[in-house]
Amino acid sequence: MAVLRESLEQRIRKALDRSRIVALLGPRQCGKTTLARKFLPADALGYFDLEDPLSLDRLREPMTALAELKGLVVIDEIQRSPGLFQILRVLADRDPLPARFLILGSASPDVVKGASESLAGRVEWIHMSGFHLDEVGSDVQDGHWLRGGFPRSFLAGSDEDSYDWRQDFIRTFLERDLPPFGLRLPPLTFFRFWSLIAHLHAQVWKGAEPARALGISEATVHRYLDLLEGTFLVRTLPAWHANLGKRQIKAPKIYFRDSGLLHQLLGIRSMQNLQTHPKVGASWEGYALEETLARLRPDEAYFWATQSGAELDLLLIKDGRKFGIEFKRMDAPRLTLSARTALAELELEHLAIVYPGTRALPLGDRASALPLRSLGERTPEFWPGA
Repeated sequence: MAVLRESLEQRIRKALDRSRIVALLGPRQCGKTTLARKFLPADALGYFDLEDPLSLDRLREPMTALAELKGLVVIDEIQRSPGLFQILRVLADRDPLPARFLILGSASPDVVKGASESLAGRVEWIHMSGFHLDEVGSDVQDGHWLRGGFPRSFLAGSDEDSYDWRQDFIRTFLERDLPPFGLRLPPLTFFRFWSLIAHLHAQVWKGAEPARALGISEATVHRYLDLLEGTFLVRTLPAWHANLGKRQIKAPKIYFRDSGLLHQLLGIRSMQNLQTHPKVGASWEGYALEETLARLRPDEAYFWATQSGAELDLLLIKDGRKFGIEFKRMDAPRLTLSARTALAELELEHLAIVYPGTRALPLGDRASALPLRSLGERTPEFWPGA
């Protein structure tokens, strides 16, 4: 099965047309390198992988090596050599400009810090992940939900092969990717933390609970969480605060960004396992949330909840307008009292209940039920600019 990523390719192409440097950020193995190579001829000299000894040897004198190149230059795993950011600033300021640069990174804090300090005003950011539902097709929604979007996991020959690949991904992260971050701890300790996070998926974050369970400090737990977020494996969704005269939740919620990794850590091997698992509702919420954010690309995203029990899974802000989304795994979605409260209290333009079905259904004034697969159509009454 060939998966086309036309929308993402178009975004990168437009960014390269208007910006001297484009940074493509995402987790390891999500397809960044494959995508970047599409912009280069097969025999191009302008590709450097900073985990490849041959590329490192070519960049022994980086200014000399890069200054001679023309057209597009791709530098993969840029966080491995932060000293290159200052060199790229000099090269990007040349006039006329003989080359543009596409830099790839899989560790957000390192790349963002280095680029923000050295490349201010010269770099455009694009975030990517594995395959999204609109790229693989809505007819394989269940398989995509089960296996997640990492290309080799989604395209594996069987569910068991996919599960084994994700197991190897986690092992590699623990044994090879973790040490460069300076965490001096046994891989098993971090694996226990990661597994614990899987059981807290789609819940409000309370650092004291995992700290107690693992016998470590809350500060250490927060550092571990920051690492998973910085490598694009976990999302912390901030809480929205409004002056409503209500006691509101202020801690963020945490989500696995890839449903396949969540399922691997929960021991879910098949769709049958998933449908009967206690975390199936939370899994659907996280999966649908990531797909929604990828398709609608809001200016800001939050969740909202009060101490009295009213809540909203996702509050989106676009062009100054507020939209609400609830994620429900059910055949016949309905507007709950909690959703009505959010619609009124937050003064939402529209509230949608996103569910796994196939039909869009009206649910009253400013509310509707929308299939996850139809969000790509950007229903006009729900989303501006559709």
